[in-house]
Amino acid sequence: MNVKLRNSFLESFFNPSSVVVIGASNSPFNLGATICKCLHEYTGYPHPVYAVNRKGEEVSGCPGFASVRDIPGSVDLAVIITPAAVVPQFVRDCGEKGIRNIIIESAGFSEQGAEGKKLQAEISDAVRRHGMHVMGPNCLGVLDNHAKFCCFYGAYKEIVDVFTKAGSVSYIIQSGGVGVVILESIMDDIVGLNKMVSIGNKSDVDEADLIDYFSHDNTSVIAMYLENVANGGKLMEAAQRSRKPILAFKSGRTEEGTAAALSHTAGMANNDAVFDSACRQAGIIRLKSISELHSMPKMLTEMPLMTGNRVAVFTNSGAFGSITADLLVPAGLKMPRLEDATRERLGRIGGVFNINNPVDIGPAPPQTYLDIFEVLLGAGEVDGLLLASSIWRDFIIDVMKELVKMCKQYHKPAAIYTPNSVTRILSARRQHGLPLFESPEEAVRALAVSHEQFRYRRRKEELHGADH
Repeated sequence: MNVKLRNSFLESFFNPSSVVVIGASNSPFNLGATICKCLHEYTGYPHPVYAVNRKGEEVSGCPGFASVRDIPGSVDLAVIITPAAVVPQFVRDCGEKGIRNIIIESAGFSEQGAEGKKLQAEISDAVRRHGMHVMGPNCLGVLDNHAKFCCFYGAYKEIVDVFTKAGSVSYIIQSGGVGVVILESIMDDIVGLNKMVSIGNKSDVDEADLIDYFSHDNTSVIAMYLENVANGGKLMEAAQRSRKPILAFKSGRTEEGTAAALSHTAGMANNDAVFDSACRQAGIIRLKSISELHSMPKMLTEMPLMTGNRVAVFTNSGAFGSITADLLVPAGLKMPRLEDATRERLGRIGGVFNINNPVDIGPAPPQTYLDIFEVLLGAGEVDGLLLASSIWRDFIIDVMKELVKMCKQYHKPAAIYTPNSVTRILSARRQHGLPLFESPEEAVRALAVSHEQFRYRRRKEELHGADH
């Protein structure tokens, strides 16, 4: 069986034809009720949603039942959010009902010691006996932007606003808290979300399964937050099979961080150096901060990949030419000496203070920017461009829009940073859909990530063929 068919069951986690929320009630602060409310009122999810609770009461417009066995007809997906002690019985009930896909959002399992491990083992026994698949336990849930499905407990209206901005970046996360940060940050960026899944203790479905699944859907970039890797070989094989960019941030680099991850999602301690080496072998780009999970994907969705490591810097502030130059070399990039022909062409453009790299101008009209873009992107000694231009006039926005088009024409990327306040950068990004970065460090890192992905993709094509 091929990989796509083997993981086809995952479609029901993201786009189920019906859902039951076990543990949803009208009690104050009930988390299951927030899922019912989200599906029934916020997302526009068009399929049946049921609630199971002791009273069999309706919850937020969702019909209520005392047991899953009482629900008429079949149910595609069950979401369980109850005290851990009763979860194994509910899993068995789902198996007898014929529900084959379950998300367990309850905590209190293998991350909580011996008793929790016993409960998780009971769940695994039931899953094997009934041929089911489980997401979790101890997870936030699943979100599919295109199917308008979200079963995140505690979801609130502002979070669900992400549905107004469907995109192609999919996230695999072990921490619900990290997921919320990503969702809120994406609303201030230009990339849109495709899917997000919280895997928690990953007793069954893990990150490798999801990489295989996202490699065959409408995802363009796969991003992960991991606290542990239980099956490194499986992860590497899945990553090597995928032609899509895979970005990963993993906590637990230190002894203290590993201990904290163990108490959070029950992961075994992993050697960080081994994980780092495995990422390089498998073609996974290892991220350096949580913020890169939401800041880096736009470099891969909005720009061509950078085929070499030679970067030309163009700025209207000499200081930022120096600042970015200091950042490029430690990032593994080079600032090439511009060829005589390139410098001659730059010299013919009025208002250029410095025809070397970095190229520096003062106040200049729009055509000056466009002419310099064309010269630098057309130069054979330049693989990518770093633009550090403040938005001192409204036309700067227009020339940046033209730069994005020119990058696609010349098949070379530009990382764009505007030396302005973060508030102004965010405003320009939201209003004009520009792939702006918030610091020179972020822009330089984006170019490094672009080149790293190019090298990984080329290696995979050499190993598996261009049609891989």
